[in-house]
Amino acid sequence: MLWSSAGNSQLAKKVSPLHRAVSALSLFLLIFSLSSGQYTLPLRAQNAATGNGEKRITVYSTAANYSLPVIQRNGLDYVGLLELLEPLGTVNAKLDGQRWNLRFKDVKSEFTSGNARARMQKNDLALPASFLLENGRGLISLSSLTSLLPQFLGTQVTFHDGARRLFIAGSEVRFNAAVNSAATPALVFNFTLPVNPMIATEPGKLRMVFNHEPLLWDSPALTFADKTIHGASFREINGAAEIEVAGAAPLFAKFSNDGRTITVIPAPQASSSPATTSPIAPPAPAAAKIGNGGKPVFAIIDASHGGEERGAALTDQLAEKEVTLAFAKHLLHELESRGLPSRLIRDSDSTIQLEQRANQSNTANASIYICLHAASDGNGVRLYTALLPAPSSAPGEPKRLFLDWNSAQSQFLQLSRAVEASVAAELSNKHVQTRSLTASLRPLNNITTAALAIELGPGDGGVSDLNSAQYQQQIAGYIAGGVLAVREQLEAKR
Repeated sequence: MLWSSAGNSQLAKKVSPLHRAVSALSLFLLIFSLSSGQYTLPLRAQNAATGNGEKRITVYSTAANYSLPVIQRNGLDYVGLLELLEPLGTVNAKLDGQRWNLRFKDVKSEFTSGNARARMQKNDLALPASFLLENGRGLISLSSLTSLLPQFLGTQVTFHDGARRLFIAGSEVRFNAAVNSAATPALVFNFTLPVNPMIATEPGKLRMVFNHEPLLWDSPALTFADKTIHGASFREINGAAEIEVAGAAPLFAKFSNDGRTITVIPAPQASSSPATTSPIAPPAPAAAKIGNGGKPVFAIIDASHGGEERGAALTDQLAEKEVTLAFAKHLLHELESRGLPSRLIRDSDSTIQLEQRANQSNTANASIYICLHAASDGNGVRLYTALLPAPSSAPGEPKRLFLDWNSAQSQFLQLSRAVEASVAAELSNKHVQTRSLTASLRPLNNITTAALAIELGPGDGGVSDLNSAQYQQQIAGYIAGGVLAVREQLEAKR
């Protein structure tokens, strides 16, 4: 299913077709944009970016990194003990009146509701706060974790209580940062393991939020003797880590070295673009080449969801992320067989943030970006182009030099609609039920080339078609034919 402009919220649950939910959201955003003259991310998306919202604790280990909700009882923070241990090994619990018996691997323990002592194997252990039982669920205070968990795990743990980040020995990811001395200044971060942060920008600032990585930095802040990039700071908040880079100009992040290196540079300027609140880089020069053995990329194909984000449950066994990846590979083959070099944003079951999807597309200098989704409701194919928020500049205000992140698609919208019309015509000619819609979607709004979202629905064979290689390849072939018909328009625009 499609991503809304609110970030990770999904539209169209089983009870309602996707296009109805998207249309309602789009209409609301359009009315809001026209009435206020500006576009603001919904509160849920703001909370996700700033670390506000519900309290969470994040656990980092060599086995798994995961996050759990924190609840408050008696003025203290608590977490479910069974849920905390479950990702780390075999665990089971049994309730016996007010006693709660838990076994983790070979370690047996016993807790009593309202008691600040626990029985570990045959030894008593004092806890900083009482153990609680709620509806058979055992709750332990966060202040008890450093004394209790080593008894279960047999290794040291470190708890950063202010940010609620728990590190089990050996899980930490470290990094260093330095500004190079090239003609264009660049701040280079090198990490000991691949990272995948959420990135947010505003004039003169770039923030990278690490929701899953056990990131640590020995220095809370660095200052650089550079006129463009001033410095970088590190903080931990609500189960996450955050790096903020400050500079005299809008900044842009590039990924390399399989996610182990992030390079922050001043965002390239665009001579004619809308006003901005969040800058992104415009397309790279026409000479830029990426992937496919050095050949220019014509199409970027984005299989939505992946990794921790399953997408919609198309059937009890089939997740949307599985269909979009298979469908993307068919579309890749169909485009390349027609002489249109293409590249997948993801070619495996990996988690990729929306900002990274947009960044990868915008830096590839492709002629078209195609985002793929799937839904079990309705029939045929639904095509989406961007519904953009109203410009944020007042009449008569001079244009600024950077693209607005929320409406970067604006310069390419007419071309995107031409592609949509061509693909729709090809599908209709092949007797595939097709609908063309607009919606305020991410990352569709953030793409600086022709951009189209395609949602694959069931064919005549029902929901089972979604997992049919024959059906996917057939639809992919029709889509590729529609794109090929406007190839000259797409290449001329680049």
